[in-house]
Amino acid sequence: MMNNPYKIGSMPGVNPYGFPMYGQMAGQMPAQMPAQTQVPPSSGGFIAGPGGSPAGAPGLNAAGQLPIEQSFIENILRLNLGKMATLYMTYENNREWNAKIFKGRIEAAGRDHIIISDPMTGMRYLLLMVNLDYITFDEELNYAYPYATGVSR
Repeated sequence: MMNNPYKIGSMPGVNPYGFPMYGQMAGQMPAQMPAQTQVPPSSGGFIAGPGGSPAGAPGLNAAGQLPIEQSFIENILRLNLGKMATLYMTYENNREWNAKIFKGRIEAAGRDHIIISDPMTGMRYLLLMVNLDYITFDEELNYAYPYATGVSR
């Protein structure tokens, strides 16, 4: 066996198994490490600046409006809750039907789902975004582009 001047555990900044200690300062115990501040992720899709508005765009949120954020389908649908829509969905590997059309009033929208209700039957549908092809509306949509001045059409 050869003499190794760099024995495992004798090098500063290396743990007893020979791997560098990236998460800790070399030679310090965890109790001696400086405190780290963790910032929880924003669920709104933007980094909030002073006053709750996106950084670099102060004061763009109007009262009663959704926070200005990236233009995702769920956010557009949330701006148009209560409107009648026709949703075109595709379901792969389905023997009975590959595509289906749902008509109803938009009740809620999330990252992965849409809830609509059929006013004629009272039936409610929870539809997955992964199956969504496109949506049509018979009326004008409310839409606020994320970098607009907060005016909805």
